[in-house]
Amino acid sequence: MTTSAPPVPVQAAEGVPYPQQLHRTMGRFASFAAGFSFISVLTTVFQLFSFGYGFAGPAFVWSWPLVLGGQLLVAACFAELAARYPISGAIYQWASRLASPGYGWFTGWLMVLGQVVVVAAAALALQVVLPALWSGFQLVGGDPALTAPSGAANAVLLGGALIAFTTLVNVLDNRVLSAVNGVGVAAELAGIVLIAVLLFTRAERSPAVVADTGHTGGSGGYLWVFLVGSFTAAYVLIGFDSAGELSEETRAPRRTAPRTILLALTAAGVGGGLLLLGGLLAAPSLTDGRLATEGLSYVLTGALGDGLGRVLLADVAVAVCVGTLAMQTAGARMVFSMARDGALPGSRILAAVSPRTGMPGPAALLVGVLAAAFLLLNLAAPAAFVALVVGALLVRRLRGLPIGPDDAPTADEQGRPLFSLGRWALPVNALALLYGVAMTVNLAWPRAAVYDPQGGHWYLRWFTVLVLAAALAAGALYRTAVARRERRTTAVLPSAA
Repeated sequence: MTTSAPPVPVQAAEGVPYPQQLHRTMGRFASFAAGFSFISVLTTVFQLFSFGYGFAGPAFVWSWPLVLGGQLLVAACFAELAARYPISGAIYQWASRLASPGYGWFTGWLMVLGQVVVVAAAALALQVVLPALWSGFQLVGGDPALTAPSGAANAVLLGGALIAFTTLVNVLDNRVLSAVNGVGVAAELAGIVLIAVLLFTRAERSPAVVADTGHTGGSGGYLWVFLVGSFTAAYVLIGFDSAGELSEETRAPRRTAPRTILLALTAAGVGGGLLLLGGLLAAPSLTDGRLATEGLSYVLTGALGDGLGRVLLADVAVAVCVGTLAMQTAGARMVFSMARDGALPGSRILAAVSPRTGMPGPAALLVGVLAAAFLLLNLAAPAAFVALVVGALLVRRLRGLPIGPDDAPTADEQGRPLFSLGRWALPVNALALLYGVAMTVNLAWPRAAVYDPQGGHWYLRWFTVLVLAAALAAGALYRTAVARRERRTTAVLPSAA
């Protein structure tokens, strides 16, 4: 593949401080599809329904509107930033410009690691769907459960094959990427509507079931297990900022990206909520234990019949593939954006873009390889990035500073004012930060029932905190080494002259 050298930062015609290398081929639907497919409602709801239900019973669905409300506050803040900084690697770029390059670097560093693991986790979802669709997909052993040794091994095989496919698409061409993503999102939207309608028309019980906690909640009360049940919503309703990640490949990004960020989250929130409620209403049984282990796959095949249930499961499999593709695309753009600034090891290679396709191939390959290596791991800190960015944004507002660059236009590509929260900016920003911090603490809290159900492994309870600390330490060592090298270079230059 023919590649170009990293660009020299100069002001581009669009007001972006980089020359145009990535091809602007994405329209409004492709931008919406980027955010919606990252959320991938069918993938994540099918993957995590059993988790929420198993901990908090039917009433766990109330966590959905609560988390959605918090994420809409965050999305509104992100939409403002997307209009003012339509740059690839959105969160890294936003944090760098709102706070400092060092703050932005650590934000981007953690985001890259998180996105790599998210790709791996999404690819593992094939194991939840494909063996239920056809037993021939269980290539290893006979137990398809992810917790079983044979199921875990099979998940790695299926996930590895999927990551190889998504890496290939991310290297080929932006038009191929947009086409695959667009077809997949259209199929997913149709599948969400069809599944929701079928589940509601085959209801076995009334909506009053959402008041059933399923158990007493133990010594900690129901609130404790409800917070664990909210993990389902917290893991599903993320990634809507991918529309901002692809701003440099989007036509009229200052107008398009803010709207598609909000639209992607809203559509996913409504669709996912209907799936959760429909699954509870149509489940053949709430007490046989299968809903807490098999989730919505059990509902589809049990309530809709084997034939129709398998057809809809096939649509879910498509959603898993497209969601994994979108996540890897976002991760590749983050790596490319940081490498373009010389902020990663091997930046010259990772910032290379094919002039023929406009695709950052090396960055996509790196994300694919790392995701394949992390197939068996998962991190519990998606909300941490929310707190990092909206926190920097809030500090900037409180200091009375503009949130956009000095030379940013005041109107979008159609001459209309940029998306703005106006007088609601400060309260929305503050509530978004409060939500982000609270959800980060909730996800990372070292609960034995969640992270160490077998007991006796303290490090599993603290896994998220330990990984985060290790990532920060590795980043600090790298930044220190780079700073020392730059100081030595600066000290040598005068004598060499």
